Amino acid sequence: MQKIKTAIFIITGFIFLGVFLFVFLPDHNQSGLKSVEAIASVNQEKLKNTVAALENVTIKDVPKEAVEKNENSITEEIKAKVREVVEGTLDLFIKEHRIVAIGDSLTEGVGDESKNGGYVGILNNTFEDNNLNITVDNFGKKGNRSDQLLKRLEKKDIVAAIEKADIVLVTIGANDIMKVLKSNFMNVTLDLFEKEKVEYSKRLTAIMDKINEINPETQVYLIGFYNPFERHFGEIKELGMIIDNWNDTGKSLTEEYENVRYIPTIDLFSQSTMDLLADDEFHPNITGYKRMAQRVLEYIKDSKEDTKMTNAVIDS
Repeated sequence: MQKIKTAIFIITGFIFLGVFLFVFLPDHNQSGLKSVEAIASVNQEKLKNTVAALENVTIKDVPKEAVEKNENSITEEIKAKVREVVEGTLDLFIKEHRIVAIGDSLTEGVGDESKNGGYVGILNNTFEDNNLNITVDNFGKKGNRSDQLLKRLEKKDIVAAIEKADIVLVTIGANDIMKVLKSNFMNVTLDLFEKEKVEYSKRLTAIMDKINEINPETQVYLIGFYNPFERHFGEIKELGMIIDNWNDTGKSLTEEYENVRYIPTIDLFSQSTMDLLADDEFHPNITGYKRMAQRVLEYIKDSKEDTKMTNAVIDS
């Protein structure tokens, strides 16, 4: 099944690359068209080789003992990474705290091979390992766009959780970008992303206003986008421009609120020599989520120190 997912991603990626090359080439003269055709021809050959290789590999090729050993190694590795997450910030959570995480698949933890809830699960495990009285509620939902999250903020269970929350963590917007791609696949332009970004900003403002309406005393953190296309399509600068522009929009918006902060993640994944993405080549793997968890804790620490919200907690 995983091999099929990988093949699908590669196929989709090459189609995606072809469309972007066609749309964003400086001119669509005959020379440009021949270049696109040449790239498509090479990509088709790569696809044939990839699919053939995948078809020739079966589970029988992998010894049972090797699979079991690998699974045990992964489990121990995950436990080790959970334990090492920024222990220096844990003294900020001596008293009881409640954290609510809401948003899309990044909050749900899609891609986490430990099936433990991604960066939110790592935070929760870290608190539990250190016997901290911190409750973490995860309302992440795969595929959520900003308009859908706004509607979910009317749900009684989410409202009740936010009412008691000291901290609210938000990931949202990646699926808004993907909607533009899917809806305009054969006619995508930068202008379409700019127009949708304006609407995204309005919905994001409504989300922050709604959270503050529910609980004006909570501290909110908007977690920014990383660029999942950099490894395979780093030469397409327009992709990076889109993500940077949407990140700037989110960051600027958070600066309009006293209790909202922006947490960047793009630098955590950019030009890394480590494998930080899951097999779908889009979501983080456990290592990527560990970096996100570390960054979140660092910003929570800085925020608490800057605003002096928890003098009694920080007091040693």
